Amino acid sequence: MSELKPMKAAVIGCGVISKIYLKNLCECFKIIEVVGCSDLLPERSKKRAEEFGIRQMTNEEIYEDPEIDIVVNLTYPLSHYQVTKEALLAGKNVYSEKMIAITLEEGEELVQLARSQNLQFTVAPDTCLGGGIQTARWVIDSGMIGEPVLVSGFCPRSYQLTREDDEVRMVHLPGGGIPFDMGGYYLHTFVNLFGAIGRASGFAKINNSHRTYLNPRSPLYGDEFVETCINTMSASLEFQSGVLGSLLVTSECSAGAIQKIEVLGAEGMLSIHDPNNFGGPIRVKRSGNEEELTIPYTHAFFEMDRRGLGVADMAYAIKNHRTPRLDCSLGLHAFEVIHRVWNSTESGKSYTIHNQVKRPQAMPRTPFGGTCAEHVLDL
Repeated sequence: MSELKPMKAAVIGCGVISKIYLKNLCECFKIIEVVGCSDLLPERSKKRAEEFGIRQMTNEEIYEDPEIDIVVNLTYPLSHYQVTKEALLAGKNVYSEKMIAITLEEGEELVQLARSQNLQFTVAPDTCLGGGIQTARWVIDSGMIGEPVLVSGFCPRSYQLTREDDEVRMVHLPGGGIPFDMGGYYLHTFVNLFGAIGRASGFAKINNSHRTYLNPRSPLYGDEFVETCINTMSASLEFQSGVLGSLLVTSECSAGAIQKIEVLGAEGMLSIHDPNNFGGPIRVKRSGNEEELTIPYTHAFFEMDRRGLGVADMAYAIKNHRTPRLDCSLGLHAFEVIHRVWNSTESGKSYTIHNQVKRPQAMPRTPFGGTCAEHVLDL
């Protein structure tokens, strides 16, 4: 791999998820040089800056620094729109945590702004670039299970107000309910496997809208809290390729249920691990064969947490003048699908998805799966 000059990046938002991002961006990807971080709470950015040997900065200092090429927006969903817009207007390429914004109109505005500024804008999650899901994509494309017919995603979780800190509150606020918090993992995977979704319908609701903090060690113990975002969704999907799909998501399930994706093909069945992870079992059972086979990884980045991979892919895309695999058209597509299912609950109609996307370029295969093979991104 020819040596490319690293692109300088800064992180805005130093909450829980920032630690793994900073670790991977600082240690795993030579194409990224993290120079600073900021947060509304200075003590949080100070802690991360000291931990990773970078500068503690303000948002304005990041925007005004001409050497910073990429802003990694790890703020709460309620701040995604504002921070991304400010960064784009400052001439920065942006990678945003999921999802793109709160309202569909905000998401569309941000995509249009990025296009008009000739900047790259990518949206998490990036687990679909991991070795597990890319191996599953290879299984489908190789014809191992025949023509795909049906896909189902199953995401049961339990989001209870039991933690001592208030980080969990974001999943009970606009843009943070589990269809938005976790839906992108499944929808980004679906589009990688089968291409764009043409129509969507279904049902979404708020279960148990009135909450009480349950952790006796929390200063919020006993306080009531009102849920304001959908937390249960049953989606019916029609892909442009002809595949039909379903996605079941809830945060109101008891612990222990398995999160997974299954694909039924004309000649077999494919089982895929929880798409919240970069790797996990990829299993195939072919028609007429009782034995279920575990498929070895065909692609790199199958370690359990490689968050930041999408940032690195965007940097290489900028250097090599190609489209990032997590181009904002993918994030907006997934975002619209969830909103249309929500709309369908009220109207009883199915909706054509207007914000379309091309199936992302597959990750290059690596011999025997490889490990953290950064060179494959330089293609």
